[in-house]
Amino acid sequence: MTRYAVLLRGINVGRGKRVGMADLRGLLEEAGFSDVATLLQSGNVALTSEDSATAIARTVERAITRRLELDVAVVVRTREEIREVIERDPLGDVAGDGSRYVVAFMASAPGKELPELLDSVDAGEDRYVVSGRELFVWCPQGQMKSPLMTALGKADGGPVTTVRNWNTVQKLGALLER
Repeated sequence: MTRYAVLLRGINVGRGKRVGMADLRGLLEEAGFSDVATLLQSGNVALTSEDSATAIARTVERAITRRLELDVAVVVRTREEIREVIERDPLGDVAGDGSRYVVAFMASAPGKELPELLDSVDAGEDRYVVSGRELFVWCPQGQMKSPLMTALGKADGGPVTTVRNWNTVQKLGALLER
C-alpha cells in the first residue's frame, strides 16, 4: 500500500466547483481508498491505495463527476515524491514567504514551451525553476500580481496543472507522514 497526495484542481475557488471536505472524504472512502484525510478547503487529500497514480487520478475524477456532477482534474503524487519536492526546494534561498512561493504540480513533465513562455515574460522580481513535473515560482508581490503566474494562467495546452503555496506543500508533506 502506498500513501498518495491527491491534488484537485480549481475547487472551492470563488463560487464555482464547491466541494465540502467531509463529502470528498466520504466519496473517496466509498471509492475504495483508505486513510483518507483532507487539508484545508482547496482540494488537498492524503490517502492510501494499492493502485497506480494514474488509476487513482482516473478513479477520483470519475467519482467526483458521478457523485458531485463536477468536472475536476486531479494530479497525484506519492508521499516520496512530495518529500522530494520539499527537499528539492530550489528557490528556498530567495523565497522568504511561504505564501508567495508556489509549486505548480503538473500531471506530466512540461515541454520546452513552458520555459520559453516564462522566459519571454518581463518577470520583474519573480523567479522560477522547472524541475521534473513541478514548476517552482517565487512571486514576492503575490500570485495575483505575478507576471509569471499571469502568463502561466493564460498558457494554452500543456499538462493538467494545479498550484499550491509552499506553506500548503509543507503541511501536505506532514499529513502524508501520519
